[in-house]
Amino acid sequence: MRCLALCGSAGLGLALLVTPAFAATAADTGHTAWILTASALVLFMTLPGLALFYGGLVHARNVLSVLMQCFAICCVASVLWAICGYSLVFDGNAPLIGGLGKAFLAGLDAVRMPTQLPESAFALFQMTFAVITPALIIGAFPERVTFPFVALFSAFWLMLVYVPVAHWIWGGGWLFSLGALDFAGGIVVHTTAGVAALVLAVMIGRRRGFPAQMTPPHSPGMTMAGAGMLWVGWFGFNGGSALAADASAANAIIATHLSAAAGAIAWTAAEWVKIRKPTSIGIVTGAVAGLATITPAAGMVAPGAGLLIGFAGGIVCFYATLTVKQRLQIDDSLDVFAVHGVGGMLGSLLIAVFALPGLGGIGFGEAGSAVRQFGIQLLAIGVTIVWSGVVTYGLTRAIGVFTPIRVHAEAEYEGLDIASHGERAYEYN
Repeated sequence: MRCLALCGSAGLGLALLVTPAFAATAADTGHTAWILTASALVLFMTLPGLALFYGGLVHARNVLSVLMQCFAICCVASVLWAICGYSLVFDGNAPLIGGLGKAFLAGLDAVRMPTQLPESAFALFQMTFAVITPALIIGAFPERVTFPFVALFSAFWLMLVYVPVAHWIWGGGWLFSLGALDFAGGIVVHTTAGVAALVLAVMIGRRRGFPAQMTPPHSPGMTMAGAGMLWVGWFGFNGGSALAADASAANAIIATHLSAAAGAIAWTAAEWVKIRKPTSIGIVTGAVAGLATITPAAGMVAPGAGLLIGFAGGIVCFYATLTVKQRLQIDDSLDVFAVHGVGGMLGSLLIAVFALPGLGGIGFGEAGSAVRQFGIQLLAIGVTIVWSGVVTYGLTRAIGVFTPIRVHAEAEYEGLDIASHGERAYEYN
């Protein structure tokens, strides 16, 4: 009997599985090796991929602060995930939140069903998703916030936003029960982070001189190198979400690659039309837009659909960026909402189209029709937007009572490398 079953990955959320005739008694070494490799690839996305991608986009006086924030978030998120985050997401299938039966990663099973993986490998893979999600948010406010705020906000946001939403969709919670689909984090990762970034950008305020004086990225070369690392790491992000070294993983990876390429081409074409010059920052941002857009659908659609999804992501995210920065004049500095948030939401909705069996997709299981699945996806996105937005607002207000959020004007002018950390990324003679 075929059924929609939770695969519990920060990526595969839902997949069509054949109910096994007997429970596995030992982990499959091939699948385990792939998930361990994928875990390394996803961690590589944060350190050094995202850190360099973001670092190259800021002023030279702030690059070290961005790298420091990414590194610190990795450490904090990893510890919290081990203490109780993993357990709250994946221990039990209560509607709202999991239990604490596996706090401190105690009592992990030799094989986590229905996968053929040791639960320790599964928990490790999930940890890397918990690391990168709050790290994405810092792109909304570089060059102007205090380090204590970043550390405290990231820790509490992980527990209050990421953990509940991950349980709702990947841990057997109420959205999973409704049939919400999210293969690798279009809702759990990109929507939560994108909405939080937009709220924070509004609350913290603009950088000095924005939008009249736009400071160019200090190192487009660094950003391109970081983007390349993100692209490669995304193979683990989406391909690993199959939780097996099989055809589903291969399909997810090729769809991911094609979507990134199509997104880069689409963004470059749109940029060429608008400013008559294709830029290095534009092409890599388009690739990331394509990657974010395919993420929720990667294992559920045909590779050819990846081309169309990536192209849509590149165009839609390009104009979303113009809307946020030019029309609304919101200083989401590194376009977290416009690229990750909008891309993740768009891809989550496009599942209802491209997962149709007639287009090479896996279908919707009990959801049945594309119209019903679209409604379920829209509900999941809407609830996530509200939850992430409200909690982010309240959390920021609460933390602001105990520690300053924004650095003073002198520190912003001097740069956070010196003001916050007493170091420089570069020595000037």
